[in-house]
Amino acid sequence: MSQTALTAKRRSQALALPNLLTYGRMAAVPVVAGLLLGFTEHWARWAALGIFIAAGVTDFLDGYFARIWQQQSPLGRMLDPIADKLLVATTLMALVADRTVAGWTIWAAIIILCREILVSGLREHLAELKVRLPVSAIAKWKTAAQLVALGFLIAGPAGEVVLSGTVKIGAALLWAAAILTLYTGFDYLQSAWNHFGEDEAT
Repeated sequence: MSQTALTAKRRSQALALPNLLTYGRMAAVPVVAGLLLGFTEHWARWAALGIFIAAGVTDFLDGYFARIWQQQSPLGRMLDPIADKLLVATTLMALVADRTVAGWTIWAAIIILCREILVSGLREHLAELKVRLPVSAIAKWKTAAQLVALGFLIAGPAGEVVLSGTVKIGAALLWAAAILTLYTGFDYLQSAWNHFGEDEAT
């Protein structure tokens, strides 16, 4: 394949719908954080929640369209987990900053953030060894639990007007997500254990 054809193929992959959805999810990150940290009115909470839900839906749609249209690409495989982690981590930090997540629940946020950093490091190490670390079924449930928990917490004070106990429900779900996060982090660590100590020459 000529260099021109290769460049055109890469450009086509970069602009494929699944990747465009991933870019949109990444673009939503600062918007959600800005609404949570820049405004105290209830409308900002609902706007942040709407954008967060839309971003969460793209997490399902980008993978779905990539599979049915056979548009999987190395770029998409790299960006998809990055977009997920940016969305979850930034939202958690914003919620801690505005004290929606407070007290002991901060530890649930710390567990989730530490696990994400650990798994990212494991994936980077194993990628150098040409070893894949596939996403487990439980990890998908973990992600779903995180997104639902964050949805309740984003609604926060605005949600309390509609459903009393919204923040408590979100905190409980965040702890459930943290427990799943610990389990999946240990599972990934166990899967990667046999490759520790290897290098690219082995």
